[in-house]
Amino acid sequence: MNIRSLTRGDGVVIGAAVVLFIASFLDLFGVDCPSGVDCSGYSSNAWDTLSLLMGIYLAGIIGAALLIVSRSMPGRKVAGLDLGQFGAAFTVFALWTMFWTIIDASNAGAGLILGLLATIALAGGAVATPLVPALKAPLMGAPSPAQAVQAPYGAQPQPGQGYGYPGGQPQPYGAQPGQPQPYGAQPGQPGQPDPQQAPQAPQGGGAPAGDFTPFWFAVPVARPLYGEDGAPNPIAELAPGTWYLAVEQRGPGLIAQTQDGRRGVLQDTTGIQRG
Repeated sequence: MNIRSLTRGDGVVIGAAVVLFIASFLDLFGVDCPSGVDCSGYSSNAWDTLSLLMGIYLAGIIGAALLIVSRSMPGRKVAGLDLGQFGAAFTVFALWTMFWTIIDASNAGAGLILGLLATIALAGGAVATPLVPALKAPLMGAPSPAQAVQAPYGAQPQPGQGYGYPGGQPQPYGAQPGQPQPYGAQPGQPGQPDPQQAPQAPQGGGAPAGDFTPFWFAVPVARPLYGEDGAPNPIAELAPGTWYLAVEQRGPGLIAQTQDGRRGVLQDTTGIQRG
């Protein structure tokens, strides 16, 4: 998964899961040990109690893993629910179980206290990330934009401006007729159109080709790319820090093309950065 697709809320979830894992090895309950008596045999952690281990610690860690995996594979569902929804439910369940466990404990140890703080942060990050703009911001800032790239759809990139990586080394991919070719391709080779005869932007439900100039753009946060057929499940996820080619206007959205040649509709174009 592209690390630039992670948000600040995802960072909170990952950090809380690490703290929760550490807390599972600490003592669950404190022991008042009389002077001169060895009480080491009375200490126990979550790994000694299966119900607490599965109901709190591992449940929270599994929930965090599902949330992060859902970022890399948007649209994946289990029993009709998104992986992210399953992950959020696991984190809330872990917090609920931890709350009543520590209420019932007469002498909570470091494992329970630290676990409670971790599950609060974990469930809070999972639930609040889609709602709080500050948590939806990218965890890592996008790199500085390179010089503007205004290339017609299908034309070769300029030297030093590989497709999807402005200012870096070109990244070739499987070329198809009518799609952008890897930098360095020679005109006249099979399946590689002459850059002087670049095809026009495809016609569609958006603005006419003469009124739209294809351009490079980057998204501020990870956003789903939906199929042109209107299917509800995303076909890809656009990640911050990567440049994509907009080839057509489709109502308020854009028809964008990914590095591997897939095309789809970017419905949310707010805050995009043009190349």
